[in-house]
Amino acid sequence: GLIGVGGGMVLGPLMIAMEVNPRVSTSTTATMVLLTSSSVAVIFVMSGLVPWEYALFFFLVCLCGAYIGKTKIDAYVKRTGMASILIGILATIIALATIGCIVNLFMGLASVNWCLAGFNQFCTVSSGSGSDCAARLLEAHDLFPEAQRMFPF
Repeated sequence: GLIGVGGGMVLGPLMIAMEVNPRVSTSTTATMVLLTSSSVAVIFVMSGLVPWEYALFFFLVCLCGAYIGKTKIDAYVKRTGMASILIGILATIIALATIGCIVNLFMGLASVNWCLAGFNQFCTVSSGSGSDCAARLLEAHDLFPEAQRMFPF
């Protein structure tokens, strides 16, 4: 559905286009992300899939970033009256997330020799290793033991 981080990236700009106050749009988007992310986090904790060292590190980084960002941005908006900074921050986050997804896509494809599942005819090797696309996909799958537990094939 249109909740969570992905929904926030859609609904945030949509609410701005509908001329919703930027503060209301940002608050609504943040609330949706908080509720959805929290419920997913509880599911992962209950399943025992949480690497606690990473979780604690990212929690502390996000807590500090949220506190500093909230206090500084609120002070700036109150001082200047420019609520448009919220729109700029939202646009920047969306742009960075898009760039990150594209980079992640290309890095993932590069790690399996640009082999797309379903396009096996493009993955044949005329000379050299002789390995096929399915074997390379399985090798990439073996790099991530967590993925094997969650998605065995």
